Amino acid sequence: MDGAPAWTAYRRNVDGLKTALTDLSPGAPVRLRKKTSNLFRPRGGGAGTLPADGFDGVIEIDADARTADVLGMTTYEHLVDATLPQGLMPLVVPQLKTITLGGAVTGLGIESTSFRNGCPHESVLEMDVLTGTGDVVTARPDGEHADLFFGFPNSYGSLGYALRLRIELEPVHPFVHLRHVRFGDIDECAAAIGELWRSVTSGGSSYAGEPVHFLDGVWFGPDECYLTLGSWADEAPATSDYTKRDVFWTSINRRTEDWLTVRDYLWRWDTDWFWCSRAFGAQHPVVRRLWPRRYLRSDVFWRLMSFERRYGVKARIDQRRGKPAMEYVIQDVEIPVARLGEFVRFLDEQTGMRPVWMCPLRQRDADVRWELYPLDASTTYVNVGFWGGVDLPLGESEPFHNRAIELAVARCHGRKSLYSTAFYPEDEFWDNYGGPAYEVLKKTYDPDGRFTDLYRKTVLRH
Repeated sequence: MDGAPAWTAYRRNVDGLKTALTDLSPGAPVRLRKKTSNLFRPRGGGAGTLPADGFDGVIEIDADARTADVLGMTTYEHLVDATLPQGLMPLVVPQLKTITLGGAVTGLGIESTSFRNGCPHESVLEMDVLTGTGDVVTARPDGEHADLFFGFPNSYGSLGYALRLRIELEPVHPFVHLRHVRFGDIDECAAAIGELWRSVTSGGSSYAGEPVHFLDGVWFGPDECYLTLGSWADEAPATSDYTKRDVFWTSINRRTEDWLTVRDYLWRWDTDWFWCSRAFGAQHPVVRRLWPRRYLRSDVFWRLMSFERRYGVKARIDQRRGKPAMEYVIQDVEIPVARLGEFVRFLDEQTGMRPVWMCPLRQRDADVRWELYPLDASTTYVNVGFWGGVDLPLGESEPFHNRAIELAVARCHGRKSLYSTAFYPEDEFWDNYGGPAYEVLKKTYDPDGRFTDLYRKTVLRH
């Protein structure tokens, strides 16, 4: 989509969506009907009631202004396919191809540019939002609907749906040079993250004399963790390919440096869904050779896991074999860098999950408050990601591990993303996720409660 015809098609689709919402009976639940999801909590029964088919695509790219008008259901795979030929990319590109722009804004997102660019919602300039009243309003940071603009991130569709977003873009180079730097313990790694952030504030992040444009890391165990430092490059002596035979995460502790094309760098984690594909045997050398390249994708593994969680085939087999019951622990949490070691040691003792992803994050604009997910703008955080199944002690059941993690995050003055299961008591939930501010937004933009409220949607639906 591009130019005037794209805008015309967009306005036609908006009118159709408004009509579909108006035609629903007053008590009918409202939810988008879409093909993909990256949620790891139940979405409620039945199909979505509002069609979203016409909201995947890029309307227009302004290469001079470095902006793009993008439909809310556009996957980052499609978005990147449109921007890279223009020599541009979004300021933050979440790791998985089928995450949508609207989903990353209403449900948060993060990646290796987040230490300098924050989260995806921080590079949104304006957005059209379908509200519970059936209106489509344009929310900007300084307009009539500024309250919705700053309250939309982390609302998970409970205030409305983003139909169009205008976002900032930044220029790219052909390649990314990676350096995998090893640290002997997590505290040493945390100190290095702090030093890297201080170099950002002094005019540009660098390490050992080379600029750092991308930053994430992996904790393998108590005496082995790595920061992966990425730098733009115009040339590469050779490039690696982690889309078929080789597995990116296993290269981190085998190589000190690497080069990837910009596209392969952006999707380096998608091929194996970080390391989660090993649960399906996809990293076994024999299976790997037989597994078609087109099915080495996070959305394929997501569907396999969803099938297991729904039907419990493996769980029944494990039960017959006398194995302990298992609890799924699929979480991303933001921990202040000063408490990173404390949290990682707790997580290892509680769950034994290895490896663990680390992605430093700093709020881009210190003067802004995002009402439903406020971060301390003076603090550097580290997103800690851990995904898998953990054995339950005899006699325990869900949420034994997940609830312990929620309490540990609170002790560390961190925050927890809500894309997966949550088990907060209601008063504790609202203390952490907007409380009074959310109540005002809900009464303003969804006074009749057409959309499921945030607590019911993210905590009670499991």
